[in-house]
Amino acid sequence: MAEKPMWEQIGSGFVQHYYQQFDTDRVKLADLYTDASCLTWEGEGFQGKNAIMTKLSSLPFQTIQHIITAQDHHPTPDSCVMSMVMGQLKADQDQVMGFQQVFLLKNVDNKWVCTNDMFRLALHNFGA
Repeated sequence: MAEKPMWEQIGSGFVQHYYQQFDTDRVKLADLYTDASCLTWEGEGFQGKNAIMTKLSSLPFQTIQHIITAQDHHPTPDSCVMSMVMGQLKADQDQVMGFQQVFLLKNVDNKWVCTNDMFRLALHNFGA
């Protein structure tokens, strides 16, 4: 079997690391963002490592578990990696919910960081 392209290895490695950290100790996610990083969480925007970590640390659950069901990774013309993730999450005693998340990863000083992060729960209001 052929080896995965480099962008696939970078993207899937980042995704595995990100959700492992998110599920066990969200504070450690700070190392994955920069002061120029942007996060959109359910339509609300945050810029910079401090604002992003304040948001992630304030999420209203004690425990969470992510299950990744699909992920796709692309190289970009400026040597970044774009990753799209679909999966399910379970927070505390809430029911399981679907989610989508997109990351734009950039190599800064020989370290892959997340410059852009967009997250949405897969909730639909079919009655509206």
